[in-house]
Amino acid sequence: MWNKGWDEYNGGNVSYRLTKEEASSIEADLEGTSYTYYTENRKEVEVLDVPEHVQGEYLLITASGSHFRTLCLQPHEDTGIIQLTPKGYRVVAGFVTGKRPTSEIFMHILAHAARLKVDSNHRVVIHNHATNIVIYSLLDEVTSESLTLDLWSVLTESIVVFHDGIAVLPWEVPGTQLIGDDTARELETHRLVVWAKHGVLSTGKDYQDCFGLIETADKAAHIALELKRVSGKSIHENNVLSKADLKKVCDVLGVEGKYLND
Repeated sequence: MWNKGWDEYNGGNVSYRLTKEEASSIEADLEGTSYTYYTENRKEVEVLDVPEHVQGEYLLITASGSHFRTLCLQPHEDTGIIQLTPKGYRVVAGFVTGKRPTSEIFMHILAHAARLKVDSNHRVVIHNHATNIVIYSLLDEVTSESLTLDLWSVLTESIVVFHDGIAVLPWEVPGTQLIGDDTARELETHRLVVWAKHGVLSTGKDYQDCFGLIETADKAAHIALELKRVSGKSIHENNVLSKADLKKVCDVLGVEGKYLND
């Protein structure tokens, strides 16, 4: 993501929900690595009331202030494993220089909780500042419906990849429980959420799944922006896919596209 310019400086954050097998062998798996496994002094860090169905889950999560540019060189410093508790979390491993989980900890906990209710295979949450999606949210007062239809209409692959659409939240202060709560609400029916004037997050069964969602949406946003620039017209004044075209794709896929019956 850093190579694509989506995680400048300390921007962006990622978390992964460990499987039961992975959680049961953390200490053994980290033996001989640069990670520290903490057997004592696992104090609970109170953050929020953690939904009951994710209490006890283990998350591998990036640190506040970590840089994706160098994270691969020092993962033991810039990531850690936490176990969710009723009021927050305990650090189990990593963060060896004393860093703490990302400031978007509210969002990550609540996002995992929301997606697990609708997808038992859910594992990953990724947040970054995908350039074209951010630009798109700056140029227009986009809504979930308008952004979804714009991106579907310029790239056939879009509706194939995210037939459930993209939710858009109006600008909110990052790193707060409010943005975490609002994001979790949208994740009940979407896998992609845009934070207007800020960035985007995706959820999925693995990293490739999440990255693919953002990559496809960002490419469609780039095409849409270029189409507006070159044509001097709004998206739907151009030769783009119609709702009828999009419905045909949905029929083949056996899915229902949001907003197509409005």
